[in-house]
Amino acid sequence: MTMPTVRRDELRDYLDGMLEAGSFRDYCPNGLQVEGRADVGRVICGVSASQALLDEAVRLGADAVLVHHGWFWRGDDVRVTSIRKRRLATLLVNDISLFAYHLPLDAHPEVGNNAQLACRLGWKVEGRFGDQDVGYVGQPEEPMTAAEIFTALERALDRAPLLVGAGNRTVRRLAWCSGGAQNWFEQAILTGADCYVSGEISEQTVHLARESGVPYIAAGHHATERHGVMALGEHLHDRFGLDCRTVDLDNPV
Repeated sequence: MTMPTVRRDELRDYLDGMLEAGSFRDYCPNGLQVEGRADVGRVICGVSASQALLDEAVRLGADAVLVHHGWFWRGDDVRVTSIRKRRLATLLVNDISLFAYHLPLDAHPEVGNNAQLACRLGWKVEGRFGDQDVGYVGQPEEPMTAAEIFTALERALDRAPLLVGAGNRTVRRLAWCSGGAQNWFEQAILTGADCYVSGEISEQTVHLARESGVPYIAAGHHATERHGVMALGEHLHDRFGLDCRTVDLDNPV
């Protein structure tokens, strides 16, 4: 049976349009970052374009890799040496394309990281906050304590989060933003949130959580962002019939 395929550039245009890639001010280029073969049938999806993910893509005979964290970040050394050389060579030698969507995949209302987090936890989305409205505000299914939200996150993400602040505080209004959004904590507090959930937490954020009385739950950068690219791959399978496979490489952060 012949595997369904789509032209690489058609896939690029579809993803760029669906995720509104051109409307975001981002820290890296969104879209097709490395050009591979002209036809795409098998796509390997993952959070980050690490060497381990690329090696899996080669082993599985992928035509393209689709990730949330790609390459060419603002401030990166532009020289292609050492680790960068090995990664790029893996794609070029095997004629594999690399697609990457950072903020567009955080923000999308259906397949985005924050939307998927809400979907898996049963949270009701009521609004947005933060730079470019990437952060979400809403409610848990029913009022619950911060400790109960912690437990629900641990169960849904299969990873033990970190809770800073009063675990017994009742949460009726919740703010969340996947990944490394600890700098948006004060903006989340201003929305009236009783608790804030993100992927990471910084030293100074601990003090803000204690002094504000608003509990902060750090549920893992990788853990809070792995479901967006998974949902996007499932969407591409439904839309084009592509063989999209998610490779979830464990990451403790």
